[in-house]
Amino acid sequence: MAEHSRDDAGVPPDAAGPFASSWRRRHLTADERVARGRTARQKAPRPSHGQWQPAPDRPDPVTLLEQQAASRVPDLVPIRYGRMLASPFTFYRGGALVMAADLAATPVTGITVQLCGDAHLSNFVKRLAASFEIMGRDRGFSRADRRAVVMAGVREYRSRMRRAAGMGSLDAWYEHFEAGMLLKLVRQEVRVKRVGKSEAEAVEEMVAKARTRDSTRVFAKRAEEAGGDLRIVADPPVIIPIEDIVQSGSEWENPAPLIKKLLSSYRRTLGRHHHPLEEYRYVHSAYKMVGVGSVGTRCYIMLLLGRDHNDPLFLQVKEAQPSVLERFLGASTYPHHGERVVAGQRLMQAATDIFLGWQRIKGLDGVTRDYYVRQFHDWKGSADVDTLLVPGATLYARICGATLARAHARWGDRIAIASYLGNGEAFDRAMADFSAAYADQNERDYQAFAAAVDSGRLVARTGV
Repeated sequence: MAEHSRDDAGVPPDAAGPFASSWRRRHLTADERVARGRTARQKAPRPSHGQWQPAPDRPDPVTLLEQQAASRVPDLVPIRYGRMLASPFTFYRGGALVMAADLAATPVTGITVQLCGDAHLSNFVKRLAASFEIMGRDRGFSRADRRAVVMAGVREYRSRMRRAAGMGSLDAWYEHFEAGMLLKLVRQEVRVKRVGKSEAEAVEEMVAKARTRDSTRVFAKRAEEAGGDLRIVADPPVIIPIEDIVQSGSEWENPAPLIKKLLSSYRRTLGRHHHPLEEYRYVHSAYKMVGVGSVGTRCYIMLLLGRDHNDPLFLQVKEAQPSVLERFLGASTYPHHGERVVAGQRLMQAATDIFLGWQRIKGLDGVTRDYYVRQFHDWKGSADVDTLLVPGATLYARICGATLARAHARWGDRIAIASYLGNGEAFDRAMADFSAAYADQNERDYQAFAAAVDSGRLVARTGV
């Protein structure tokens, strides 16, 4: 599911959708599960998902962002706002809470799926579909082309869910959508002339870059030798070495012993048997700003070394705040937000990062917070949406729909979901209708956000 990301289990994290509600599955026959999907159409008719009308008491989106900022690093919030200010699309990327509040009141089927991340261009159905409509507007696509792109992504999701419904349990669980399959799909599209060679080459380049995004590549870019020791290179305010942000006289004044102790505790979340982490030694840490929506949350990178300087490992330690859905669906069943994130990623990812773990840390400000840990730049790849043309956007939408379906087939009741979706395009059309209507809402919210910056209510720092 690509950045987004984010990341959860128990309570779905950063967005709601037509399948989001609380439900514990008992053992049902396949026929009962088919019937359950059809019955859900009565509760939430598929065309109903195409409707969007803001509630009379709809929360002010600017107020929601201000509330969210209260738990973030105050000095970094203006940078977050500056990144969101770039366009309605970047605003949408950072506005997961706004959409969660909106979707909390929309129709649900009663069929639960695992949601992960803030779900733009990669995660769950409504936010995924709307993100392609908004991206298409940003790229200047025609209305017809935008609708076609959205429909292609939702159709791919629906067709793959129906395919998964016919699989055995283990076949569905082990179904992968990996780089080789992606390249095969791209080449098929070239043969039937739905995608041009230049865009196909761009996708192949994306896969090639993803394969090189390991710790060795990060090491060459982010670390240097200083006084005989290796250090992460400063690039403020994006990267700040830990020694530059600790206060003299605090318990973090000498951070290395504390971090080594935390690494030992984190190691226990990785399993009971031998793990590669044991072959690495801690070297250095730094604060690292990430993303759009995540700016202001606490995030660090750590450099570790294995056998020598040619064997680096970068870990990312990222704050795991409460899901934006908790105010609408209740607290997660997990007492630790980092564990919640990790459990969700392990369920949904085709190939789980073996360094996924969690930790509870008393920070530099004396406040204890939850974090999750993962390998930094572990074969992550994404499309350059600023250059996508309609054929490439269509292909990307299909890839995202296929990836989402694979995740939902593992966690959700794939037979009931496929039965609900059906053979026809009723659900696809509804998602396209919703996407266009919600994109209009997003533009109104963006204008309100921009006005709040112009008036001084919000402070935005651009260009960072």
